[in-house]
Amino acid sequence: MIDCQRERFSIPEEVHYLNCAYMAPLSHGVVQAMEEAARLKATPWEFAPVDFFTVCEHFRERAARVADVAVDSLAIVPSVSYALAVAARNLPVSAGQNIVTLADQFPSNIYVWRELAARTGGKVSTVERSSQDCWTAAVLDAIGPDTAIVAVPNCHWADGRIVDLERVGVACREAGAALVLDLTQSLGAMPIDFAKVQPDFAVAACYKWLMGPYGIGMLYVDPKHHDGEPIEYNWINRGGSEDFARLVDYRDDFQPGARRFDMGEKSNPPLLMGASAALDFLLEFGVDAIAETLADQTQAIADAAAKMGLTSAPIGTRAPHFLSLGFPGDVPGGLTERLAENRVHVSLRGTSLRVTPHLYNNGADREALLAALR
Repeated sequence: MIDCQRERFSIPEEVHYLNCAYMAPLSHGVVQAMEEAARLKATPWEFAPVDFFTVCEHFRERAARVADVAVDSLAIVPSVSYALAVAARNLPVSAGQNIVTLADQFPSNIYVWRELAARTGGKVSTVERSSQDCWTAAVLDAIGPDTAIVAVPNCHWADGRIVDLERVGVACREAGAALVLDLTQSLGAMPIDFAKVQPDFAVAACYKWLMGPYGIGMLYVDPKHHDGEPIEYNWINRGGSEDFARLVDYRDDFQPGARRFDMGEKSNPPLLMGASAALDFLLEFGVDAIAETLADQTQAIADAAAKMGLTSAPIGTRAPHFLSLGFPGDVPGGLTERLAENRVHVSLRGTSLRVTPHLYNNGADREALLAALR
C-alpha cells in the first residue's frame, strides 16, 4: 500500500474530495512546474528554437513510460474529441457496417462515430450490459463480420464496470475490426497491456487519472497507422522543422512515428511541463501499486456502505479505482448537494453515487463520506 500523499496537494483537512473521476486536483509539484513554465513567456529570448521540441519530447517520453509503449507511438493532443477525430479519419467504414459502443458512453466517444456512420452509410450499435455484469459479454456479442470499429473505454465513466480489453482485442482481430479506446477514466490508475490488447488508437486526457492540467492528452497510434492522415497540417510536425531558417523550404515528409498527428501549437510549456510533472508523480509509485492502493480504498468504502444497504459491484466486475454505490430505492433528493454541505465531494451518475478516491485521500475522508451518508 502507498502511504497517503495528501501533503503534496492543496486539500484542506476539512475537505473530503473523493471525485478524481471528475477532475484530479493538481499537486504542488504540478502547479510549480506550470508556474515556472509560464514565466518562460516573460523572457522569450531564453526559449530557444530547440525548446519547442524538447518540452514535447520530455512529455512524450514520460507518457510512454506510464502507458508502457514506444515513444514514437504517441501523439500530443488537446482533447479526447481531437484524438478520436484522428482515428475516425484513418479508419474505413463501409455502408452497412457497424461501430460498437457502450450504452450511455461518454459523449466524446459517441458523436464522432455517429458522424462517421452518417457519412459512410454505417451504423452505431449501442450495447447494453446485464444488470449485474461487466460490459465484456455484451461487447463480444456485438462483434461480428459486419463490425468495422469497436470504440469503448476500459471502464465505464458512470458505473466503473470494466471491459476486458484483451478479450475484446482478440475478437476485433478475428473479425477484422479496428479497436479504438478512450482510456481517460483508467490510464494511470489501472494497468493495461497495450501489447496484448493491440488497439489501433487509444487516447487519455490528462486531467483525471493522469493527474495533470486540462487541455492536453496523449494519443496512442499503432505503427500500422503511422503513415495516416492528420486532421491538421501544421509546420512543426513536418520533417526538418527544427531548422527555423528553412521553414519555407516546404516539405512533404513528417516527423517520425505518430508525431504527424500532434496538435498545432503543441509546444505549450505550462501544459506540457505541468503534465510531465504529473506523470512523474505516477511513475514514482507505478500504476500497479496505485491500482492496488485505490482498490483497497474503494473496497473499504464498499464494505462499510453495504452495512447501510448500499450496493456495489465487486472488483473484477468494476475497476479498482471506481466505486458506484446503488440505493435500495430512489436516489435521495439533493444528495450530492447535501454531501457537499458536509464538505464531502463525489458525483452522481445516473442512479449511482460515484466515489473515486486517489492517493491524497485518507481514513478521515472515508469516514466523513460514510457519516454523511448515514
